[in-house]
Amino acid sequence: MMSMKKTLVQTKANTLSDKKGTTGISKMFTKRSIKTFSLITVMSAIVLIILAPVFYMVMMSFRSRKEIMLDPLNLPSELHFSNYVKVVQDMDYLGAIINTVGITVSSIVLVALISSLAAYPLARIKNKWTNLIYIFFMLGMVIPPFAALTPLYLFIRDLGLLDSYIGLILVYTVGNLPLGVFFYTSFMKSIPRELEEAAQLDGASFIKTYWYIIFPMLKPITGTLAIFVTLSCWNDVINPLLFLTTESKLTIMPAVLRFLGTYSVDPTQLFPAAVLASLPLLCVFIVLSKQVVSGMTAGAVK
Repeated sequence: MMSMKKTLVQTKANTLSDKKGTTGISKMFTKRSIKTFSLITVMSAIVLIILAPVFYMVMMSFRSRKEIMLDPLNLPSELHFSNYVKVVQDMDYLGAIINTVGITVSSIVLVALISSLAAYPLARIKNKWTNLIYIFFMLGMVIPPFAALTPLYLFIRDLGLLDSYIGLILVYTVGNLPLGVFFYTSFMKSIPRELEEAAQLDGASFIKTYWYIIFPMLKPITGTLAIFVTLSCWNDVINPLLFLTTESKLTIMPAVLRFLGTYSVDPTQLFPAAVLASLPLLCVFIVLSKQVVSGMTAGAVK
């Protein structure tokens, strides 16, 4: 009889504990579900806010001027591809893209080489002079770009490089060097010194150690730096207008700016031009999205 009572009591206790455990799990699951749903909702709202202007720009590029004037927020009733044909003919789209790509790639190569060479001794040699030089480079990130326009213009003019691709490439290289030094110095500090010591024991010089050991390990952070340099070159309007005077040498953004009139704007030209200017960058990101994300992640982890 006593054993049966003990069994019944133990069964009830187990049942109560199971109910409590189930209740705790359900509460935890509910809290996690609410947090997950809230996070997804917030992120979706942010994505919609970011993509809304892009969607509006693309939709407006296919509409006629009459439709835009009568109902600027409505979807196009008919796709007018002639808007794009006219813009490509008027803005010399292919020439502007070739100019932009050439200037951007040249700037990326120069920034990567010069800033990595400067960052290598800054990351390995520890004394007050290297610290001062590093601070000097970082000051370049603090100075507003517009404050340096006049000295840069006078410098490029004295070198005889106005209205030349070389002059504009030098401007972009100098402007992005502080960012490159910052990226590479932070990245190189995490590279083990044992690799360099092993190369030096084999008779490698300082430059050979940099070129054959250090530089190949900089691919992730170089990809990250290339993204920033590409965006700064591709989206720039002021520097090409200031340092280039020949219209055939202009980059893509000043070419788009030509469709902004002083007193009026033709939306059937402005919206297609903006879409065409953004299209190459979008295609590159779609094709190389995995490499871009992995490069940025590797640079952050390092």
